[in-house]
Amino acid sequence: MLKALPVLMYHHISPSPGLVTLAPAIFRQQVEAMARSGWKSVTTQELEAFFRGQPLPDKCVLITFDDGYLDNFVYAHPVLAEFGFTATLFIVSGWIGEGPARQGLQDCPDHRECKTRIAAGRADEVMLRWSEIEAMQAAGTFEFHSHTHSHTRWDKSLPAGAARAEALARDLEQTRQTLRTRLGHCSTHLCWPQGYFEPDYLEIAQTLGFRHLYTTRPDLNLPNSAPLHIGRLVTKEKTGRWIRNRLSIYATPWLGQLYNRLKGHS
Repeated sequence: MLKALPVLMYHHISPSPGLVTLAPAIFRQQVEAMARSGWKSVTTQELEAFFRGQPLPDKCVLITFDDGYLDNFVYAHPVLAEFGFTATLFIVSGWIGEGPARQGLQDCPDHRECKTRIAAGRADEVMLRWSEIEAMQAAGTFEFHSHTHSHTRWDKSLPAGAARAEALARDLEQTRQTLRTRLGHCSTHLCWPQGYFEPDYLEIAQTLGFRHLYTTRPDLNLPNSAPLHIGRLVTKEKTGRWIRNRLSIYATPWLGQLYNRLKGHS
């Protein structure tokens, strides 16, 4: 049985090189390597059960994506479908647009250009549309959860205190309402922007119904533990062999703990 659940973190799958981006061929190589070596993707429902102490078989992994870029639909979605994998996508609900699902290859710029266009009010050029989310959800390649409504780092926008807490609560309530309206529900899963949170954020999120909170730290995810600091592993432009080794390390508690100490993550 699985002793620790690795959670992978992706952002962009795109031929535009740069920050937090994997080339489509590399992503396909990683997914194929996982599939051929017996790894299975799990859903967030299975993750919830794992944290409650219900066993999972060996070689299970949760695959996550952050933000909700168009390139996830163009490049990641077909690969996941090919190998029968499911991923979890944390969407910034305020950045998702309207309109029909786009067909064929699209302009998928690098991360910095995506941020520039979003800031300029041109998010629809680089972000998913609700129609594309519905298509991915229907295909079973992705499930969708919250990455807040605005992706604001409130610690950089407001000083600590009541105003910041209220702003965060409004943001989280807005994402809950948006997901309920567009997808029919909002789950208990929330990924913090850039993985950052303050101690009081946890209380605010739980008050609003979020019980499974994701970070960007490579912490080990063990059964029967509180899912308030779900650790994730940053993916890199590396081979399928690299991803298999990474998963094996973080599925083995003593090895993952040793690796984190050596890397200074503990």
